[in-house]
Amino acid sequence: MSSRPRAAWPLVAVFTAGYLAAYLLPTIVGRLSVYLGLSTAQAGLVGSALLLSSASAGFSLAGRVETYGPCRPARVGLILCAVGYGCAALAGTVPLVVAGAVVGGFGSGTATAVAAAGIAAQSDPHRTSSLGLLSVSATAGALYLTVPHLGGGHRLPFASIALVALLVWPATSRLGGSSPAGPATPSAGRLPHRRSGLVLAGGMLVWSMAQNALWGVSSRIGVDQVGLSEVTIGAVFAAALGAGLLGVMGAGVLGSKLGRAVPIGVGTAVIAGSIVLSSSAGSLSSFATGEILWNTVYPVVLSYLIGLAASLDVRGRWAVLAGSASSVGVACGPVLGSVLSEEAKFPGMGLILGAATLLVALPVTAVALHVGGRPLVPGSVRRRGGAPAALLAVTTGAVPGAVPKVGAPEQAVAEISIPALRRRRLGRNAFRTAGPAGGGQSNAYASTSDR
Repeated sequence: MSSRPRAAWPLVAVFTAGYLAAYLLPTIVGRLSVYLGLSTAQAGLVGSALLLSSASAGFSLAGRVETYGPCRPARVGLILCAVGYGCAALAGTVPLVVAGAVVGGFGSGTATAVAAAGIAAQSDPHRTSSLGLLSVSATAGALYLTVPHLGGGHRLPFASIALVALLVWPATSRLGGSSPAGPATPSAGRLPHRRSGLVLAGGMLVWSMAQNALWGVSSRIGVDQVGLSEVTIGAVFAAALGAGLLGVMGAGVLGSKLGRAVPIGVGTAVIAGSIVLSSSAGSLSSFATGEILWNTVYPVVLSYLIGLAASLDVRGRWAVLAGSASSVGVACGPVLGSVLSEEAKFPGMGLILGAATLLVALPVTAVALHVGGRPLVPGSVRRRGGAPAALLAVTTGAVPGAVPKVGAPEQAVAEISIPALRRRRLGRNAFRTAGPAGGGQSNAYASTSDR
């Protein structure tokens, strides 16, 4: 991708098309079970196959989106979405439905990988990821309000995802073309923050698994434990996703004022309580309260996690890898929820998932404290063998605007490449200390005499 950030709305559109299948997973699994005669575990396996295919696409494209350019893989992904989910909607036998879901899932993962790489290149990744979650929540909420009233068996959810992919297709023309191949191939560079990135990816896998374990069986909790109809459950889900819209808008307004650690840590604790409440519900009020509170906070925390992954690498590799790890967790969620609900019943399942969510919050919050959203305060940034940069700026009378103010968000560092021929012409004498010529003053910056 170009180093210049592009408009956000095409990325938001592609993100919506890629993420929509995961948001519609409860109705997909429920309708496969009801209309195709599958057991709950079998329907959950179909949903898991869809999302595992999506995750495999993300792992395959990590670090390669910049090489291929965003436009081509985004169009391939949307075509696979339309063809795969369209065939699943038209098919009447289980093998064809599964095959179509797997192909469509690979397309969803491809579209999501392109969007994640583009979000990482934006000047404000958190704002763009919040807009993407806002868009997909609104789309899924509208479908939850309409699909239960239209019937259509298993066909309608798949057809809806395919239609959204076709509607998003024109937006790909605004993503830009392929990048010219050069010696500095993005995928060949070393991944920065490897330890923090691996911890974050593993944490997002477990975090997403716990969330989707509940999401995948939420319809069954409403029907079997609370005794609600599909229309009532659809209304609860639509209200919950509508509350999620408010949560994402609030996160967009809040931005980085509290950093990333506080929203991730506190939000995950609230999510754990909501999981326990929703899974142990015995009435419409408690079920709706748990689902609405959970769906209000869940996209908020997810937006900060996506922004944190994007901040680890401006080329978007950690954003794609962490997103794909999250997709693996999402894929395993329905199976885990089905097994836990059968072995420990719904309340026991909620306690287990809530405890796992609280445990995984600790390392993920530690990553956010370590590398994400750190303010430039005295002691936060040090020169090699020197004093803290922000403190140095305050005490040495630096030129105003030359360095960030104390408390300002951490700034990205841009790499400048020098052609090999010019490097050979430059010797050590071509570099000198910045400042007035001949002044002999030392500063925190270095410059070249040959520009």
